[in-house]
Amino acid sequence: MQAVPALPGLQTVHGAQGAVSTRRGAALYLLAWLMLGIAFAALVVSATGAGWVNGLVFAIPTTLLYGCAAGFSSYYLCRAYPLAEKNAFAIVLVFAFSAMVSGAMWTMLCVLWNSLWRELLVPLGPAARFTVFGLGVILYCLTSVAHYLVIEFQRARAAERRELESQLAAQEAELRMLRTQIDPHFLFNSLNSISALTSQNPAGAREMTLQLAEFFRHTLGLEAHRKVTLDAEVKLLMHFLAIEKVRFGARLQVTQNIVEGAGACLLPPMILQPLVENAVKHGIGHLPGGGSVRLHAERVGSILHVRVENDVDEDLPQASAGKGIGLANVRQRLGAMYGHEASVNWTREDNLFKVALALPAETKEL
Repeated sequence: MQAVPALPGLQTVHGAQGAVSTRRGAALYLLAWLMLGIAFAALVVSATGAGWVNGLVFAIPTTLLYGCAAGFSSYYLCRAYPLAEKNAFAIVLVFAFSAMVSGAMWTMLCVLWNSLWRELLVPLGPAARFTVFGLGVILYCLTSVAHYLVIEFQRARAAERRELESQLAAQEAELRMLRTQIDPHFLFNSLNSISALTSQNPAGAREMTLQLAEFFRHTLGLEAHRKVTLDAEVKLLMHFLAIEKVRFGARLQVTQNIVEGAGACLLPPMILQPLVENAVKHGIGHLPGGGSVRLHAERVGSILHVRVENDVDEDLPQASAGKGIGLANVRQRLGAMYGHEASVNWTREDNLFKVALALPAETKEL
């Protein structure tokens, strides 16, 4: 439930953090009224000729008490008469009446406080009382304006927070959709491989099925909006490549070079798996003699660079490279999570295909 916005120091909140904020706000609020009390004392001294001690004793207690009473009164009126929902004339009328009543009560308070002393602190003639009344009306109106400003500020912040939450929810939904797009795609390719092995190599098909089950067991707990370390991602990749090695055997060679400092960096889970899968399927799979998949990662300042390379058939048309669903999925996931801070680029050089990722080097989730 959304907390009711109020003037700092007048809002009731729960929790240690809220309590600290309330004390600080109350202190600032009372400090402001203390300054007003000193200014009021200076006005009294100047207008009546009373001494500074008398002026301060007369003005500060009455001003602080009036500040608390006017603060609560104007706050609840501001809540009861929101600017966007009530008629402007009605608001002006209600606050004008409340300001005059509050000003009259403050004048009575000042007279009563002054009369409690054997020797009057200050001479309060009709002109002085009218001045106190007018000052009370003005201060009440200023307090009301301050409350309205704080309420509108809190409302704007709440609207901004709701908009941000909706954006985050939409981003998370997009990430989940993109993530779930990968699993059926990978499963489809793996089942095709198992089907091909069934007649040629039943033992290999059984081994691949077990490896596939183990792979999915590890990936089921990964959440699309969370991040994993590069070391954990590479470990999962090696498990995936073990599945592919059942089918390709010695034709599939894998090398990795994770420069020190890069392994602790965070990235979206299974962001590299589609790239490695494409490298095996569209690269090594078209080479009768097999080839190599190479993974390189290094951190350069605040940027993590990851590169996946694989051998390809020189006769494979250049136009078909980089058009698969895996590369498009990786680009969309990085764009949804990092915006313009991340990039994906691919190049084809004769018999070598490279995909380069650049993303912020984070070592803890923000």
